[in-house]
Amino acid sequence: MSIGVKQETDTLEVRPIGGRVGAEVKGITLGGDLDQAAVQSIRAALLKHKVLFFRNQQHLDDEGQEVFADLLGEPFAHPTVKTKEGSRYILEIDSHHGGRANAWHTDITFIDAYPSISVLRSVVVPSSGGDTVWSNTAAAYDSLPKELKELAEKLWAVHTNLYDYAARRPEASEDSVKEYQRTFASTVYETEHPIVRVHPETGEKSLLLGSFVKRLLGVSAAESSRLYELFQGHITSLENTVRWHWAAGDVAIWDNRSTQHIAVNDYGEQHRIVRRVTLAGEVPYSVDGRQSKTYLKTPNIQAQ
Repeated sequence: MSIGVKQETDTLEVRPIGGRVGAEVKGITLGGDLDQAAVQSIRAALLKHKVLFFRNQQHLDDEGQEVFADLLGEPFAHPTVKTKEGSRYILEIDSHHGGRANAWHTDITFIDAYPSISVLRSVVVPSSGGDTVWSNTAAAYDSLPKELKELAEKLWAVHTNLYDYAARRPEASEDSVKEYQRTFASTVYETEHPIVRVHPETGEKSLLLGSFVKRLLGVSAAESSRLYELFQGHITSLENTVRWHWAAGDVAIWDNRSTQHIAVNDYGEQHRIVRRVTLAGEVPYSVDGRQSKTYLKTPNIQAQ
């Protein structure tokens, strides 16, 4: 699947979009009736391109999205946020109810075995704006000079879902801060992850950071901040990213083990709804074979 060349695998047509990440897939109708060959083709393309985009999947409803996701892996419900009513695993992200994921992140890294794959379906789109941008964290690692690779491979970070919501979103009202604490941070998690993880299927090394990082271990607070910005800056370098302009019915699937993403918050009061199913992942390993570990899981007293 070389860059810039249309690819066909049976009925699948995979067309790379970005130089280092992202491809659009044509010639397929997603659903629970896909045969194993089609599923394996999707998984192979996903491992190569990190993010896959599918237009014109308006036939999918919540149940159809869940049944399709079942083919790719074991569905995994969000550990703190309730699923959409009437669904088994769907997390609804609604801009009219605080759903604006406008910070770079990898999904749910505040637990040890965070999701391997995410399947996102666009339901309501603004007339302008509201794009999502993904980055290839394996390409970000590869772009580091040798000395920075060696440093990153030695570092670990604490990830938590209890970050300063009000500070990160200065426009947030007092009510929205309280609602955040009641839901997303109703149970507080803290997990230690290596900054460089090894992909369990490809063996690729990738940078594991994002907005759930509380601090880097073994360094001062000032050093932690500088090192975070250094490595995170490589992740979000434009060369490592792809941007998708949504239409209703679009589906995006990404390898959550080797990407970060951000929803661009540029659409004002327009309405935007997307629905996500995540699939169970593995506990990450560092390059020296140590595993991530969740060492804190406790009810948030402030959320009571």
